[in-house]
Amino acid sequence: MPVMVLDSSSGAVVVRFAPSPTGRLHLGNVRVAVINALFALAQGGSLILRMDDTDTARGSAALAQGIREDLTWLGLTWDREESQLARAARHAEALDQLRRAGRLYPCYETPEELEFRRRRQRQRGLPPVYDRAALALGADERAALEAAGRRPHWRFLLDHVDIQWTDLVRGPCHYHGAHLSDPVVVREDGGLLYTLPSVVDDLDFGVTHVLRGEDHVVNTAVQIQIARALDGTPPAWGHFPLVLGAEGGPLSKRDGALAVADLRAQGIQPEAINALLAALGTGEAPDPTHDLATLAQHFRVEAYGRASPRLDPAELERLSARVLHTLPFATAEARGLVSDPTLWQAIQANLTCPADVGLWRQVIEGPIAPVIDEADQGFLAEALALLPPAPWDATTWSTWTKALKTTSGRSGRALFKPLRLALTGVDHGPDMATLLPLIGSERGRARLAGLPQ
Repeated sequence: MPVMVLDSSSGAVVVRFAPSPTGRLHLGNVRVAVINALFALAQGGSLILRMDDTDTARGSAALAQGIREDLTWLGLTWDREESQLARAARHAEALDQLRRAGRLYPCYETPEELEFRRRRQRQRGLPPVYDRAALALGADERAALEAAGRRPHWRFLLDHVDIQWTDLVRGPCHYHGAHLSDPVVVREDGGLLYTLPSVVDDLDFGVTHVLRGEDHVVNTAVQIQIARALDGTPPAWGHFPLVLGAEGGPLSKRDGALAVADLRAQGIQPEAINALLAALGTGEAPDPTHDLATLAQHFRVEAYGRASPRLDPAELERLSARVLHTLPFATAEARGLVSDPTLWQAIQANLTCPADVGLWRQVIEGPIAPVIDEADQGFLAEALALLPPAPWDATTWSTWTKALKTTSGRSGRALFKPLRLALTGVDHGPDMATLLPLIGSERGRARLAGLPQ
């Protein structure tokens, strides 16, 4: 039995991320982008951003731009960008090459007829593989069908041989051509489906490794045959398990809660997304303090398992908070989070999300309603009388509370909690030694007196 074996040659690594601009990026397909970017960095290779934009009915330039903006926000860069739509002439050349080689044939079945055949095959316990009935049509029969208004779609004629490759994630894979339907490569309207342009572009751009989701495994067997029919050498392949939601259901680009643009609007930090997506499926704990270069140093394709990992948005929020806790002021300022380094230093450790910056700013600048228990009114009056004069600095809180402890006899929670509630309106938060100088003498004195400031 003839066997077709994938021969992947070594050389400069070239990978590609090939989104279709028919929707927004979600974490499922961004994971593919992150994996490809890290693989390219780890191997000293290059990354191509290829817009699979042939679906003009659903795609748009605005969606393509949104993809670029999402990737840029994540810190992912590419060495070149290509558009499949712009390469229509090259794809037509490849189509003609296959046609002249006898590897394409016209088919006239309607979708309803094909579904009827598949249903009948399943009822008989047979795999729903296309039966190649169109190959038996004579010229007169084809002419009659076209005269009746039917337009052909075109299928690629698979060789009925074993197709084998060693997958970087799944290990040895093989399919027999007889167990696969001849793929449709040209629609009735003359438009090309994804399969052929993808193969042509991978060959023309020198792509050495295709890293993608496991939903493309069967496509790989077909694409290997198409590449060979075009006298090309297929790339190496790695198919990663698809990411599931926290409840075990599939992720979708139409799941707005996991769209990158929405996560960005919610304040999730890009480092958290990159770290989580890189770690999913490896069994390793994500470290959001790692930048892309550091993630690439630890990247190993063989670390990814075969089980589908689950993505919990709550974990993403926790990782994002960790990013905020270590984010340098210059980066926080560049992201529009804060403009005052002293404020950032004071509140950074207490942030769970960027919106907290505004909450703590209001605690400092007001207005707030001081929280004063009736039993603490005398104590706070005493505290007000002992309050040191301005200007205040990092030592003011300690000096003040030591004196107040001596005169009031209070200590611990009984000493500190009433002061915090009166000065901030909340019973938790950043170190009061850093907050007090930011609150300032005027606001501080008014709040201790119970006046909203």
